[in-house]
Amino acid sequence: MIVKSLLSILIVFLNTIVSAQTKGVVKDSISGNPISFANIWIENENIATTSEENGNYTIYTTSKSKKLIFTAIGFENKIVKLANASEVLLKPISYNLQEINILKKLEKKQIEIGKSSSKIYLAFDNGPKIDVKFFPYKPSYKKTKFIQQVRFQTDSKIDAAIVKIHFFEVDSLGFPGKELLKENLLITVKKGINNSRINLSERNLIMPKTGIYVGFEKLHIENNKVGKSFAPFILYSREEREYTYTFSGGKWNKETRLSSNGLISKFMVFEPAINLILSN
Repeated sequence: MIVKSLLSILIVFLNTIVSAQTKGVVKDSISGNPISFANIWIENENIATTSEENGNYTIYTTSKSKKLIFTAIGFENKIVKLANASEVLLKPISYNLQEINILKKLEKKQIEIGKSSSKIYLAFDNGPKIDVKFFPYKPSYKKTKFIQQVRFQTDSKIDAAIVKIHFFEVDSLGFPGKELLKENLLITVKKGINNSRINLSERNLIMPKTGIYVGFEKLHIENNKVGKSFAPFILYSREEREYTYTFSGGKWNKETRLSSNGLISKFMVFEPAINLILSN
């Protein structure tokens, strides 16, 4: 009798897990092609997932009345009720051809920016969040305005884990704004602790005079799954900042601290260990 009771409880538990899953597919509204590695959040909650290469996704929730926020590079954001999310069509962004400028690059001079003041780096699971590091513009960058490389450090329990790197302009309120790349920048990292350098020379990415946010997104796909977590972990350094931004719940959230007199004060934060290599 005890065995039968335990079996019944297990069946109910498994059925609850299955019923808590919402499955769907994300597609291009024009071509009908699947959209790989789209970012999918439950609105205002720290629950997220990523679409697979074939556009399929699974997210865990129990309420069909909740809303999902879909974001993908090159497509307009979309909010859909979970009950209507079996097939989600995202509209491609139309880019103005005048935005494209071909500039002469020499690539004879390099400087590295963003070096940490800390010598201790930590690796931990940051969950589904997108953490960013801000790189302010300096007049001395005028002669090395091209972003030639991005360097970051990871700790992965599996080989060939895939991550996505984002470059955001600064919006009018100082938040991370529009994506500066028009396509995904996907990086495959090796098992263990690694220092990766990614060449961006062909992308003609210029350091904006308002500064730039560089973000690290862990993809919640089967290829990256390690038990209940996802690889890889990025290494963080502990820095003193006046604010920090995190993408969670489908929106950017700003964290600040106020001193006893009500003014914004600096506090210690964990910041992704990301550096940029600028070139002329």
